[in-house]
Amino acid sequence: MATAPGRHHYIIRGGVAGRERLRVLNRVMRPTTLALLQRIGLALGMRVLDVGCGGGDLCCEIARIVGPSGRVVGTDIDGVKLDLARSEAAAAGIGNVEFRLADNQTAEIEREFDVAHARFLLTHLPDPESALRNMIRAVKPGGTIVLEDIDVSGWFVYPDSPAHRRFLALYSNTVRRRGGDPDIGPRLPLMLNAAGLENVQMNVVQPAHFSGEVKLMPALTMENIAEAVLEENFATQEEIDWVVAKLCQAL
Repeated sequence: MATAPGRHHYIIRGGVAGRERLRVLNRVMRPTTLALLQRIGLALGMRVLDVGCGGGDLCCEIARIVGPSGRVVGTDIDGVKLDLARSEAAAAGIGNVEFRLADNQTAEIEREFDVAHARFLLTHLPDPESALRNMIRAVKPGGTIVLEDIDVSGWFVYPDSPAHRRFLALYSNTVRRRGGDPDIGPRLPLMLNAAGLENVQMNVVQPAHFSGEVKLMPALTMENIAEAVLEENFATQEEIDWVVAKLCQAL
């Protein structure tokens, strides 16, 4: 599906406002992402590419793990977030991380990395296979590709919430309209096999939470996709405000 002129494929708000949502998301995902990186053997001295790095929170986590003898490069299409990431990394004294402005569907990066990682990126791309091929080209022989992505159809709430159902519909429909796949998760093993990778493994993570910041994510995400939803004429501002209010009441 083609993306309409003037409409970017990434539906979630960028810049400073989008950066704040990513802080919450990183804290929510931190335990499972770090467990995954430990599972693939991330270690001192490694060189890591983090594709679609956003505000760089995970890049800084990885930089601490690989240590001064290692190196991390984070790429993203949002220059504002990258500027924030550079400032925050410098303030934290993390010197082994670099942030680059790049569209990962087209950018080719030198083959120098032991690991290439992407979290919640391929779901938004009209051509995720191109981004995957570029990740593979960036990894040295024997290196590792790590993908974390979503299956929105598996997201549920009980008791049933009309506002939550509407949020999921608006999110999914807008991602599809922009050319992405909100349920890309189950496709990933076949994509990796088709790309010629070996030893493909898959782990399903289904968080279930009664409290904590994870419960903020539906309302935060609805707020941050509002502009794209309105541009695609899937809802009015009044309906979006209703969905956000109802989601916030459930916190």
